[in-house]
Amino acid sequence: MGISTVVGLANIGILTVLLIIYTRLYRNTKAIFTMGLMFFVSLLMLHNLIAVYAYFAMEQLYAIGLLPYLLGINIAELAGLSVLFRVTFL
Repeated sequence: MGISTVVGLANIGILTVLLIIYTRLYRNTKAIFTMGLMFFVSLLMLHNLIAVYAYFAMEQLYAIGLLPYLLGINIAELAGLSVLFRVTFL
C-alpha cells in the first residue's frame, strides 16, 4: 500500500507540472485543445488525490490480494503520464 501511495504522489507531481505548463500555454494561445488537456489533467489529478486519500483512510479494508493490482494500475498510469510529459516537451 505504501508503494502505491508513493506512485500516486508521483502521478500527482507530474500532473501538477503538466497543468502548470498547459495553463501557461493556454494563456498564450487560447487554443481549445490546450483547454481540453487542462481538463483531462485536472480530472486525472482528482482521481489520484482521491486514490491516495483512500489508501490512507481505508487501508484496513483493502484485501492483501488486491494490492498488486492497485500497484500495477498506478505504475501503468505513471508510465503513461511520463510519456505525456516527455511528448509535451518535444
